[in-house]
Amino acid sequence: MKTHLFALALALLPTLQAEDWKDTLKESLPLLGHRNWIVIADSAYPWQVSPGVKTIDTAATQEEVTRTVLEALAGTKHVKPTIYIDHELEFVPEDAAPGVTTYRENLAAILAGSEISKIPHEQIIAKLDEAGKTFHVLLLKTNMTIPYTSVFLQLECGYWNAEAEKRLRAALSAGKE
Repeated sequence: MKTHLFALALALLPTLQAEDWKDTLKESLPLLGHRNWIVIADSAYPWQVSPGVKTIDTAATQEEVTRTVLEALAGTKHVKPTIYIDHELEFVPEDAAPGVTTYRENLAAILAGSEISKIPHEQIIAKLDEAGKTFHVLLLKTNMTIPYTSVFLQLECGYWNAEAEKRLRAALSAGKE
């Protein structure tokens, strides 16, 4: 009975298999907006229980998934990403994580020209956890086996920016006085 219930619970969890990830990304983009997240995660990233988190095992490389997601986002008008990477990645030594130097170089090339925020992993996770309470998160799990390599994309409005919002709020405040 317990085995049957566990299997049923697993079947109900929001997880897809590798062959579906590009289709799911394409189908999800029109639905995603300001305050949603896309996470390109390493293979040890935990399977979250939050109902707003959809986890997909891509079985692809971190670089392929990151490149594909950023290209898809570049083709949208309604959202743009704020990119976060773990500050710790800069300090992961090659002898402890073979391939990390090559990954850092590849990631720098993929993210070239983008504004990147490097903050401690726990701070990014706290932002993601808070957002996941209310907003959808698309988590694309890769086959990466190097720590602190996940790429976190917080989606912002693509046709409205912080400066425009600031001017609007100032006008609203002035109108109330």
